[in-house]
Amino acid sequence: MEIGPILRAMIRNKLGAVLITLQIAFTMTVVINAIFIINERSNLMARPSGLDEANTFYLSSVGYGDEFNGVVTVRDDLERLRQTPGVVDATVTNAIPVSGSGSNTGVRLVDDEAAATSFAAYYRVDEHAIETMDLDLVAGRNFAAEDVQWRAGSEAITTRELIISQQLANNLFPDREPNGVLGETMFINGSEAHQIIGVVEQLQGPWPSNSSVELSMLQPNSSVGSSATYLIRTEPGQRDRLMAEVEEMLVASNSNRIIRDLMSLEQTREGSYRIDSAMSTILWAIIITLIFITSMGIVGMAVFGINRRRKQIGTRRALGATRLEILRHFMVENLMVSTIGVTLGAILTIAFSIVLTSSFNMPTMAWYYTPLGMIALILIGQVAVLGPSSGAARTEPAIATRSI
Repeated sequence: MEIGPILRAMIRNKLGAVLITLQIAFTMTVVINAIFIINERSNLMARPSGLDEANTFYLSSVGYGDEFNGVVTVRDDLERLRQTPGVVDATVTNAIPVSGSGSNTGVRLVDDEAAATSFAAYYRVDEHAIETMDLDLVAGRNFAAEDVQWRAGSEAITTRELIISQQLANNLFPDREPNGVLGETMFINGSEAHQIIGVVEQLQGPWPSNSSVELSMLQPNSSVGSSATYLIRTEPGQRDRLMAEVEEMLVASNSNRIIRDLMSLEQTREGSYRIDSAMSTILWAIIITLIFITSMGIVGMAVFGINRRRKQIGTRRALGATRLEILRHFMVENLMVSTIGVTLGAILTIAFSIVLTSSFNMPTMAWYYTPLGMIALILIGQVAVLGPSSGAARTEPAIATRSI
């Protein structure tokens, strides 16, 4: 195949070739960066929270009236919940993982306000939290019943034990194994000294978009007032049934309160990542639209060029050119345009990725995105031009004798 005739044909229709080249470059820039963003969002949404989400739900109890006793109500509720057939365990907590609402605090290793601080989410729970959340305790021990403080209102915290996530342990003690941090002292809420008694493999905080989502800890205390949130884990397959039964049971057990915010952890995850999911859907729509428009542009350019050169094609066929040679001519022509387009697109893709990384704190794009994108768009271009090229290859030699 001679490149010269192909280049001369492209030069005669240089405006169309330039426009398709720019369109391919723009499409590649947008598509590759969009796919990268979708993959990053998907990886974030797929991160495990550390809990048995498929079999866990929660609800809130809100009391009212002079006869309501928060301490008695919470203790009675937990006893009822734990004795309910199908319930594995239950605990009272101040926050729900990946819910978007909770509490965090600064933690440091020395009692010095000038020292570096790491922020961590904290869950105020009782000794049943590990079993309820289905956490994997990789070092140390669980809370004992005597470790738990049931506080009324704003009563001061007297407990000094902590169970922390492995990621928090790695951040605070980067050179130690989980067992090596047991017994160490952490200072939280200013100068309150707490001792690490256990490490769980994973426990996410309430804010999935926060960079510190894996930094969390459990505290053995609970502030009991007019409201309480119960986290409940069920046996596999029993969650949906028990959600309705537990709500009815708690409503019937105390007329001086209402039950609200009944929700499974799977529903909570879906709601917390709704924006990320919607963004991925929108980006996929943009990707499909751009690829379709670019493909149609390639088809249009090929059809226009073929129609202008129909007599020339017939002449070549009359001089002995085979159908395969005609097909190859237009396929190579498209390949040259696509190659120039994806090369320009690669430069723009990398430049745009740098902007995303520096301005929006996005991770650096992996190196393989760009070459894979180039190959994909070249193949799309070849598929798009295959139909018009096949039609050109079927041109009969007799067309050369006609006036067009």
